[in-house]
Amino acid sequence: MYLLGHDIDCTTSGKKNVEKGGDSVQVYFWFSIVKWTGDYHENPNKEKGEGKMKKVSVFSVLVSLAIFLVSFGVASAGTLDEIAKRGELRIACQTQGAPFSFVDKNGERTGSSIDLCKMIGEEMGVEVKFLNYDWDGLIPALLSKKADMLAADMTPTLKRAMKIAFTDPYMYTGSVVFVKQDSPIKTLADVKKPGTEIAVLLGSTGENDAKKAFPEAKLKTYKGGGPLLINAVIGGHTDAGVNDGSAVRGQAASFPPNSLRILEGQLSKSPLAFAVRYDSPDLQGWLNLFFLHISLDGRLDENLDYWVNSLDWKKDH
Repeated sequence: MYLLGHDIDCTTSGKKNVEKGGDSVQVYFWFSIVKWTGDYHENPNKEKGEGKMKKVSVFSVLVSLAIFLVSFGVASAGTLDEIAKRGELRIACQTQGAPFSFVDKNGERTGSSIDLCKMIGEEMGVEVKFLNYDWDGLIPALLSKKADMLAADMTPTLKRAMKIAFTDPYMYTGSVVFVKQDSPIKTLADVKKPGTEIAVLLGSTGENDAKKAFPEAKLKTYKGGGPLLINAVIGGHTDAGVNDGSAVRGQAASFPPNSLRILEGQLSKSPLAFAVRYDSPDLQGWLNLFFLHISLDGRLDENLDYWVNSLDWKKDH
């Protein structure tokens, strides 16, 4: 066949090279051969019927290439374009994760992550739609494309990064152990005793940290938010709880004063980040730039100082 000034041998499907000026352009195509009546190449050195190569019409090839290019154009449409056209950014989050994401006494969704997401929506010029999930439902919601991004106090572990793409960290925290105020447990060494029952959130970094730090303890997993762990400890259902330190301090403010005690020391130091799918590199890059801007203009520090590094938010929410 003769295509764009170059001879190409064509079979029913495959990969061929187009040579021009020393450059090799690989053209991938799958198509059905259009039979031209009485029109074919024949090898003169072989008997009739052997070595025949049916011709493919230029029209068929151009249609195939057109379909490919259209498909490529659709596939390359970015997530940011989709969000802009939709006019809405869909975010998977929790409602039991004070001070990051929770429903306050006025019945309004609020928190550090929520305020950051509202800033993101303002900068994008779109509405923000929050989708509520339990902790173990956040990643599935993102992967199933129900949400464009995930905004929670999530640690970007290597295991999670096998499935989802994290932004640059916007803050650092770590897992802590907390017990009931009058508990005989005084140190992390006491927690290591065999048989100690520890409350953890299913699929959380705290669960992994507890497994590593207290191999002889008995872990009781809870599905939901951090307050469930505090209830378990205060109610005497477990001896201790393990969760993100910022979350524990923020959520403890919703319980009676002096209900629990955080043991000295951290089990880990971990970054926190938002996340997107790996098919959304444009959104990931935009979010990284967003965090850079708000870290430089002071909005990030203002957010963390109010929500995470103090209990100032408690009087308002």
